[in-house]
Amino acid sequence: MPHSLTRHIAALIEPLIPAYSRILLGLSGGVDSVVLLHLLTQLSTRHHWQLSALHVHHGMSAHADAWVSFCSEQCRTLGVPLHIEHVDIAPLRAHGIEAAARQLRYAAFAAQACDFVALAHHADDQSETLLLQLLRGAGVRGASAMPLLSPPTSAQAAIVRPLLRSARSDILDYAIAHDLSWIEDESNADTSYPRNFLRHQVLPALAQKFPAYRHTLARSAQHFAEASGLLDELAKQDAEQAISCNTLAVATLQKLSPARAKNLLRYFLHCVGVPMPQSTRLEDMLQQLCHASDDAQITIDVGQWQIHRYRGSVY
Repeated sequence: MPHSLTRHIAALIEPLIPAYSRILLGLSGGVDSVVLLHLLTQLSTRHHWQLSALHVHHGMSAHADAWVSFCSEQCRTLGVPLHIEHVDIAPLRAHGIEAAARQLRYAAFAAQACDFVALAHHADDQSETLLLQLLRGAGVRGASAMPLLSPPTSAQAAIVRPLLRSARSDILDYAIAHDLSWIEDESNADTSYPRNFLRHQVLPALAQKFPAYRHTLARSAQHFAEASGLLDELAKQDAEQAISCNTLAVATLQKLSPARAKNLLRYFLHCVGVPMPQSTRLEDMLQQLCHASDDAQITIDVGQWQIHRYRGSVY
């Protein structure tokens, strides 16, 4: 299995990453990222990839400094440059610890010069993410979960997830076979976090009745991703005459069916970078924008953003 994992990862990502690309690996020190570091070190030599790593020091654990030392030693042994980013999670705690930590990690990745950010998400993570999104009532975009390759944006390099189609058990087998060391984050055992609850309580029970659940849930995520892509294509068609200079024409929203208008509004918010509101909030926003009197100057708060309607356009 360890050798087959190497071949499997190589077959997945070699067509995606050109020679001499700069790859930045998110290294937590856990078994998943340690295995990915080991794999990419081997493949980088073959393809002349410029591999470096980034460890984000959140300061949430008493062991955080020891994790920095561990990651530094791992990278020193393999000859991989490592950058340590210290972040302060306190100002973002209102969004939830997991969400705040994720936001700070992605901001740290975005600040580094690279062509690809490599993350160690695997098939079990994908299952957890899909179930979490469904339990939160996510739409098809949220239920698409994580792609193997996320294209670059103006704020972020392309993201590649080489382990996404590998089970956690296969990754652990590889680590043991290669005598790798890793750290265990004590917070991963805390089932008060929704993801940990699914990991330790729900998915083991699911595996007893549906042993192929990873593959079937991944297939569902792919179906959702395709549906999301079709909705985006429809929104782009509607946006051709409706969106200009980061504004949206209210008249177009009024002419479309409610579902199609909501799809266009969702697409507009996504394009300008507004965090996606809950479905009921989005429907209320659409009602206010479309049905207020012509002279009404609508202002709608969405997190740290404000949506305005002025002279027939949404700003």
